[in-house]
Amino acid sequence: MLSDALLDAIRDEGVMRRVLKRGVSEIIVESEFVERLQGGRPLRLKMGFDPSATDIHLGHAVGLRKLRQLQDLGHKVVLIVGDWTAQIGDPSGRSATRPMLTAEQVRENAATYMAQFFKIVDRDRTETRWQSEWFGDFSLADVIRLTSRFTVAQFLARDDFASRFKANQPIAITELLYPLLQAYDSVAIESDVEFGGTDQMFNLLVGRDLQGMMGQTPQQCFLMPLLPGTDGVQKMSKSLGNYIGIDEPANEIYGKAMSLPDSQILPYSEYLTDVVDDEIEEMRLALDGGSVNPMELKKRLARELVTQFHDLEAAREAERHFERTVQGGGVPEDMPEHALPPAETLAGMRLSRLLVDAALASSAGEARRLISQGAVQIDGERVSDDSTAGVKAGVVLRAGRRRYVRLV
Repeated sequence: MLSDALLDAIRDEGVMRRVLKRGVSEIIVESEFVERLQGGRPLRLKMGFDPSATDIHLGHAVGLRKLRQLQDLGHKVVLIVGDWTAQIGDPSGRSATRPMLTAEQVRENAATYMAQFFKIVDRDRTETRWQSEWFGDFSLADVIRLTSRFTVAQFLARDDFASRFKANQPIAITELLYPLLQAYDSVAIESDVEFGGTDQMFNLLVGRDLQGMMGQTPQQCFLMPLLPGTDGVQKMSKSLGNYIGIDEPANEIYGKAMSLPDSQILPYSEYLTDVVDDEIEEMRLALDGGSVNPMELKKRLARELVTQFHDLEAAREAERHFERTVQGGGVPEDMPEHALPPAETLAGMRLSRLLVDAALASSAGEARRLISQGAVQIDGERVSDDSTAGVKAGVVLRAGRRRYVRLV
């Protein structure tokens, strides 16, 4: 049972407002959630992930921060590693399925993911479970019994399935199984509350229904807003390149935060920082009234984010780096070096290849895009073609606003 001190904290009006409203889209059903939250028994808070990728970005951090908030109030996080569903594929509101992964890929991705997960969520108050614990012994009879509890019509109510069905686009049987397997996770761990983005509402509700069918108290569904990426429009995504990774260097986090549209200052501050509500309201009024320079608020946001995932000194240094290199047009005092290939090799090399070799671009495609956008400089001079003309030892090669190397 929860201590009296924790129960007093949970019943505090200000605490409840932050839990229920700050960075929350919807709770199904809110009144039931509040009753269970204040009931005195630690709740089992379910968060599942398919280790289809290795990195966590700020879009994930919105929900993880809520989990940590509830952990601090005495509740238990149950992290489910979707080692089975990652090998099936899930559209997750998309029109194309995720690729299937091998068991080895799942384990490698999961290890990296969890190292980042526990930067936000308290490891000591988290129970980690793998789906293979219960699905490892699942028989065909078990699968058939599970599928018999729902109809095709129910699943076609899901927006993604409905739109694809209407457009005569294929829907694999495995995709229909995914929500059932995720729902069974809730049964297996006896989840009290499941967390997910608004695009996961259908899957969370299937879990709630299945628990009721199997004699358990239906879980509450805690839906988090989908964080726009650095473009301010699309959902944050690695595939779109509009993400801020929580494991990125301090200068990258700071610089990307400074590139956000002004419209995202308040949402990011609300969802991703501990700035109090009254201050956020003051920021809103100041922005609306034009009494503050948005850059100053953006700098504060950038400092908050870097401090959260690194430390205060890293945030101060990242700010100095930004002011010196971006605002002041200078170059970093301390930058990495990259050794040039022999002259005969360099003569036949494209600049895009050199950018990739120097870790200034992740792919040749990205490098060519940076060149075409005028975002590549050699000693401060913009380049417009994919040629290594002008490249020599001692010059500074720059890609974008924050990536530099000195060629040696």
